[in-house]
Amino acid sequence: QVQLVESGGGLVQAGGSLRLSCAASGRTFSSYAMGWFRQAPGKEREFVAGISKSASSTFYADAGKGRCTISRDNAKNTVFLQMNSLNPEDTAGFYCAAKVEGFYNYRRRRVDEYDYWGQGTQVTVSS
Repeated sequence: QVQLVESGGGLVQAGGSLRLSCAASGRTFSSYAMGWFRQAPGKEREFVAGISKSASSTFYADAGKGRCTISRDNAKNTVFLQMNSLNPEDTAGFYCAAKVEGFYNYRRRRVDEYDYWGQGTQVTVSS
């Protein structure tokens, strides 16, 4: 079983930035594609960004293009999400997820396509 723990959320003013982290257990982190999702109250969990196991490829949802950067450090079993130009509509719980098997997994956008999930970290953007 893969354990994922998110951190780095908090309260930020509109226009500000945050960098989220997701630490993974185990010795096979480099074999997972990783994704970041967000979920606002009363809404479905939606894809934000994905990254391939070697970090050679990344993929972003339309809303995150130009504002978000996903990266990873396989030596530290950690994936990151840098978010800039935040606005109140970005307020949500942010979750990282791992996809173990398959091809082009960094492009997976559906929640049910991922194998493991963290518990989330809250991001609140004030106006």
